[in-house]
Amino acid sequence: MGKISKIVTIILWALLIVSAILIISLVVNINTEIETDPAMLRWINTNLIWAYILVAIGAGVAVIASLLHMFTDKKAAKNGLISILFLGAVAVIAYLIASPEIPQFIGVDKFIADGTLNESVAKMVDTGLYATYILLALAVLSVASSAVFRLFR
Repeated sequence: MGKISKIVTIILWALLIVSAILIISLVVNINTEIETDPAMLRWINTNLIWAYILVAIGAGVAVIASLLHMFTDKKAAKNGLISILFLGAVAVIAYLIASPEIPQFIGVDKFIADGTLNESVAKMVDTGLYATYILLALAVLSVASSAVFRLFR
């Protein structure tokens, strides 16, 4: 385990150094004339791409670590599958409740005309909102019920 720890530490330091260099170079070259200075736009794009790379690396490491943990621990595998089934059930319930009706607001005609807003997009947005509401309600109920159960113990 010592070798892996040392390799991970070296990789983390390398990522930190590259991030620091990119941020410092962006701050040194910053100006307010983004439209007229293409170098400034390149610095911003470079930093955004680096942020995307870091997010992808972090997500990949999280997924791989959890999969390794799940395959080595049967109880973790069972709990993981229960969690996935629960989230799937929430997604299905939210999808069934969601409406494909396009909302009416100022400027909606522009979005409908260019095709970025249609019935399927409206249904998916509605599904995401309902899933968020369901999960928020369950979280609030969980916190409230744990406090109530703690009082009775």
